[in-house]
Amino acid sequence: MLFYKRLRALRQEQGLSQQGLADALGISKSSINMYERGEREPNFTLIAAMADHFGVDTDYLLGRSAHKNKEDPAHRIPLLGEIACGKPIFAHEEKDQFAEPAGIRADFCLRAKGDSMIGARIMDGDLVFIRRQPMVENGEIAAVVIDDSATLKRVHFHPEEGVLTLMAENPRYAPLIYAGEELSRIRILGKAVAFQSKLGD
Repeated sequence: MLFYKRLRALRQEQGLSQQGLADALGISKSSINMYERGEREPNFTLIAAMADHFGVDTDYLLGRSAHKNKEDPAHRIPLLGEIACGKPIFAHEEKDQFAEPAGIRADFCLRAKGDSMIGARIMDGDLVFIRRQPMVENGEIAAVVIDDSATLKRVHFHPEEGVLTLMAENPRYAPLIYAGEELSRIRILGKAVAFQSKLGD
């Protein structure tokens, strides 16, 4: 089943109107209408938000699996694009899938680009498996969206100061620091739970 058909079916199962789903996701009704007509597909951040809303796996939402259950033992992880290890870049959706590593629960994977995380042994071209969650513990590596661009960094948040610092694992790269209203530009997609060398693809 194609994405647009599955999206419409899931919405109808919940008894939601297009406007109701749009309100829940913080987007326009016209966008939902275009997605359900198959005129375009959302980017990976919105796909993840939709999957969270419906409580299904991203593979199921994208029409790549008949299994809604995220714990399905045959779970394959969609590759949703590249993520910058260095300067943030937009992550374009791709169509490949990879087997979920044994003992790891992840929702999607991204291909690292750049050398800013080499201190964490994440190299250019590696697959990074991400578990969707809106927050991570200080010091954990996360996929982070800044405006419409994505990057992979070690996250440090100091609530008493209201400062978020995104740290590279390469001394050549300065920390990215956000405070105050700048924090509204930041969204954590999820925690990096595993990576796979491009030599082992």
